[in-house]
Amino acid sequence: VAIPKTFIMHLLLVILLFLESQFCVQSSDSNSPAGDNLATNGLPFPWSKVRLPNYIVPVHYHLLIHPNLTTLKFSGSVKIEIDVKNNTNWVVLHSKNLKIFTATVLDEHEAHLSDKVLSVLEYPAHEQIAIFSPKILTSGEKYFLYLEFGAPLSDGFYGFYKSTYKTKAGETRVLASTHFEPTSARMALPCFDEPIFKANYTVRIRRGPSHIALSNMPLEQTVEIGNGLFEDHFEVSVKMSSYLLAFIVCDFRSVSGMTATGINISIYAVPEKWHQTHYALEAALRLLEFYEQYFNILYPLPKMDLIAIPDFQSGAMENWGLTTYRETSLLYDPDISSASDKLWVTLVIGHELAHQWFGNLVTMEWWNDIWLNEGFARYMEFVSLEAVYPELKVEDHFLDTCFGAIGRDSLNSSRPISSLAENPTQIKEMFDTVSYDKGACILHMLRNFLTNEGFQSGIIRYLRRFRYSNARNEDLWDSLIKTCSEEDFTAGEYCYSSTQATKNAYRFAGEHIDLKKMMSTWTLQKGIPLVTVRRQGRRLYVGQERFLKIVLPNDPSWNSLQEGYLWHIPLTYKTSHSEHEVKHLLTTKSDVLTLDEEVDWVKLNTDMNGYYIVHYDEEGKTGNSILARRLSLDRALDLIGYLKSETHNVPLLQGLGYLQSFYKLIEKRHIADVTHNLKTYILQYFRDVIDKQTWSDDGTVSDRRLREEVLSLACDFNYPPCLEKAKQLFNSWVDSNGTVSLPTDVSETVYMVGAQDDSGWAYLLEKYGVSMCETEKSKFLSALASSKDSKKLSRLLQLGMGGTVIKTQNLPSLIYMVARNPVGHFLAWDFVKKHWNELVEKFPLGSFGIRSIIVGTVTQFSSTEELREVEVFFKSITEQVSQLRVIQVATENLEKNIMWLKRNLETMRTWLQQRLN
Repeated sequence: VAIPKTFIMHLLLVILLFLESQFCVQSSDSNSPAGDNLATNGLPFPWSKVRLPNYIVPVHYHLLIHPNLTTLKFSGSVKIEIDVKNNTNWVVLHSKNLKIFTATVLDEHEAHLSDKVLSVLEYPAHEQIAIFSPKILTSGEKYFLYLEFGAPLSDGFYGFYKSTYKTKAGETRVLASTHFEPTSARMALPCFDEPIFKANYTVRIRRGPSHIALSNMPLEQTVEIGNGLFEDHFEVSVKMSSYLLAFIVCDFRSVSGMTATGINISIYAVPEKWHQTHYALEAALRLLEFYEQYFNILYPLPKMDLIAIPDFQSGAMENWGLTTYRETSLLYDPDISSASDKLWVTLVIGHELAHQWFGNLVTMEWWNDIWLNEGFARYMEFVSLEAVYPELKVEDHFLDTCFGAIGRDSLNSSRPISSLAENPTQIKEMFDTVSYDKGACILHMLRNFLTNEGFQSGIIRYLRRFRYSNARNEDLWDSLIKTCSEEDFTAGEYCYSSTQATKNAYRFAGEHIDLKKMMSTWTLQKGIPLVTVRRQGRRLYVGQERFLKIVLPNDPSWNSLQEGYLWHIPLTYKTSHSEHEVKHLLTTKSDVLTLDEEVDWVKLNTDMNGYYIVHYDEEGKTGNSILARRLSLDRALDLIGYLKSETHNVPLLQGLGYLQSFYKLIEKRHIADVTHNLKTYILQYFRDVIDKQTWSDDGTVSDRRLREEVLSLACDFNYPPCLEKAKQLFNSWVDSNGTVSLPTDVSETVYMVGAQDDSGWAYLLEKYGVSMCETEKSKFLSALASSKDSKKLSRLLQLGMGGTVIKTQNLPSLIYMVARNPVGHFLAWDFVKKHWNELVEKFPLGSFGIRSIIVGTVTQFSSTEELREVEVFFKSITEQVSQLRVIQVATENLEKNIMWLKRNLETMRTWLQQRLN
């Protein structure tokens, strides 16, 4: 029987059970108590909740900001036009680490309401301030709140912070940049810092003659104000949430272009990195034009800037009209960047530009639905690249994304896509695998369920209905169900009626669908379903249960962990005799489907579009009859036999990835015989694939990504022909003093081999210090961290802590690189314990940085002693981390490693002995 193409992908899902941990994180459900609610001066604070009162609404901010790049302080003033909904004497808003110099309330004619200096109460626990007006602010009236403030430029990566870079000549230069999402606009100006409070912003920035200022909107005029200072005035912004405001003072250079619809796009970077901006400009022009057509809504601002900031914690940020990026996410050097680097830059640009509609134009009402921003932007990366850059084969990458989501979602420490998040730490933790990757994967399933056209017209309705305002989960399902004609749009109306809702309910396989009810099963409960299939003659018996990686049906906790879980699953299947895909919505625990005729095989989840795992019962042996969880390891390893003749790179890479993760786990436990035999088996087994690779940049993106992974593995396993070639390339690179260009896809492997001796390591560290390309530096750092000399690894960690040679932004990934090194996993963990308080100062609780440090170190362990040690450490800092869900995620992944070894080590030992003898 001919095996359908995606059969191999199903086969790999089987082995998912053994996947190494993903970087995954999550929010907690506790809510910090308000304590006695006393302000810093001992007076009662007038508001007790974490969220602001809704009876004062900001309409327009007039902001003046002046950063001093010599003293590293900034001062500013803001005049906020406010609408008052209820009579009150108090104005409560956000402010964090700001010194408020004056506060006054003005009437609509901008006359002072009081001749007294108004007192400002501060309540740091909720990052709030309250201003008391002796005269009552009357409901329905317009007022202005005027504040003058100042603070040092922030040291970390949030608020209005300082960033530095070195020129080729070795001079250090300073810039000031902002990052506000989710809750840090309040560190740069007093404001109503919640997504629901959308307002217009008029920004003025003071700077010296050798700098430029940038903000969300184009520059309107520049005024010289004396003392060598200039004041840049920017156009009024559109109505937007506070977290999207941005301003930067720097001395960067840019390259610009114009879209077909007249939007000016500019890419900014450090002057000496200007030549690395050209690819980003081409990608941004093409992707913005694609989105304008796809969403059928023109980008509403006159310009779009993309700027590479030398110090940046996450990958990028979607500030409206001024998107900020880590240098590795925006800059591309054709001589240094690999095929994977190019794919990454294109994906990140696609993500941030998608946010200009999903997130900026329509914003979630509160952070519990952040997936409406992030899941959509992650999914639109895939939709846009598939259309605009088909040669990048983004569908391969998207499959990895969903495997990652499943890895996280099959553990009990996962969370529902839409989850409670109240305080800043909980909100930061919402930016995780579940919001981004699972969000994208269920949208992919939905798009295939509704058809591409149905999905596209539904999201256009959603964007038009809620533009310049806020939406919730259910608003999206409403928009996808209702249908309008183009005329209804032009009239500015949203067609909506209950009769229409039933009339237009989507028909799926001839059944009427309650889309809201169906999608709630995917967004309001955690986990992923396992669909069981048994065939008897023309009947298919299907059932569903919750897929759990650690807990088996014979475990005592199995039933309680299954209780209450039910999904509405849009099943698709093909048979040996069907031309087309058949659809069926499974809304119950079990069901029986009748086939039209006798068939040789049945395959569910055709093309892997559904977010569920399929388990075929042995009795009804179908062409791809595999057990999704209860399969023994030896059977799973036998199935990898298919990969030997596999011509598609994705399954080959997945299979290799699983074997490598088994190897890394066993190697760290120092189980010498199994480590040696597994390495021998992999090298023997994949020898043809390894020997076929050329040390070049030839071939498709998919071929190039395979080459990068396969040669890295071969050299890591000390395969002699690989080491020989890499050493030869490294030596000629060193002899040329780094001027010879290495093939970009193999350069990291070459550096890793070179880093294994003292002189090679020292040379790479020297090159790291002077390189003007962050992408190249990340390859150097990865190689340096692969050394088998623990003294060298300790030195790297100290340099990362120092923040001069190795920037602080790279410390979390450095700690992970050292932790995955078999010589470095204890070293990295001890370093984290010793420096915990300093690390939390650099990377706030809940932030991506601290989460990747925790997951990157803890998940390298696999013994009960190590588990105990990890638990003891986290217990010792309970007060700090009690609400961090990432602790559960990391600990459960460690438990998964322990269990994997307990269940599978002997089986693997025997299986390898049989294969190698």
